[in-house]
Amino acid sequence: MSESVVLYALIALFGVFVSAISQVMLKKSALKTHDSHLREYLNPLVVFAYALFVASTLLSTLAFRVIPLSMGPILDATGYVYVTAFGVLLFRERLNRRKVLALVLILAGIAIYSFGV
Repeated sequence: MSESVVLYALIALFGVFVSAISQVMLKKSALKTHDSHLREYLNPLVVFAYALFVASTLLSTLAFRVIPLSMGPILDATGYVYVTAFGVLLFRERLNRRKVLALVLILAGIAIYSFGV
């Protein structure tokens, strides 16, 4: 794999990470009570979260100029790991056996693709 593909794969991974942060911000906002429907959707947390989604999309677009399309879904799958970690760390969500098994399968798929196992 060439150095440029690795660099752009890292850009794609960063975009997925930014998207996961945005999802956390939207969940934080959803857990709050708001005075009106307008304030529910037009508060700084939500607006910034959607700005991060746009940034994530731009990073993905940039990355797909170089990385193979077949690599995209594998890199996007790392988002499940980020969101799960944020859920456990920030929202005190509990992991059960099914969630852990699902994460192991995702990581195994990423490893199989990445290392050609």
